[in-house]
Amino acid sequence: MPKVGMEPIRTTALIEAVIAEIGQTGSMEVTVSQIAKRAGMSSALAHHYFGSKTNMFIAAMRHILTKYGEEIRQNLKGKTDPKERIETIIRSSFSDMNMQPDTVGAWLNFYVYAQRSGEVSRLLRVYHRRLRSNLLAELRQVIPSEAPMVAEGIAALIDGAYIRFVLCDERDRPEHPEAIVLDYLNLHLPKEQGI
Repeated sequence: MPKVGMEPIRTTALIEAVIAEIGQTGSMEVTVSQIAKRAGMSSALAHHYFGSKTNMFIAAMRHILTKYGEEIRQNLKGKTDPKERIETIIRSSFSDMNMQPDTVGAWLNFYVYAQRSGEVSRLLRVYHRRLRSNLLAELRQVIPSEAPMVAEGIAALIDGAYIRFVLCDERDRPEHPEAIVLDYLNLHLPKEQGI
């Protein structure tokens, strides 16, 4: 029987272990036993808290998405100019936190696993909708008629530039992948409002 008060500590340890194991192997081909061992507990206890590896992965991605959202909100504090806020959202997508090897491994597997799991697919749609909504709120203040198309373009470029950055050989990797997205944004802003 698990000790009272230990659940938050153990679930956090398991979530961190999922991210680390997937980051190290580069795939979902990890076992609950490997995850539990990294977290310093038994497989039975890991199953007690999450029930399955899929549930552990979903909890890990929720954790990553929560941290990502918190970082964006923190970075947006005090900023009122819509162009500056859009730039902040873009830059936050390529922050040090999001470019950590373990986090990268989890993100890449998130996209792949969303094709096989309804719950993971739903979580990915939530992420896409929130990103689009945040971009739209700012873009409508600057380019109202083009806002939906540009928000879709920025979101697609964030995902694409991120994936290309992490999968490219170091020689072919852009030093600042966010610059690609910022350049796209500039193409759609009135000249006097470019970032």
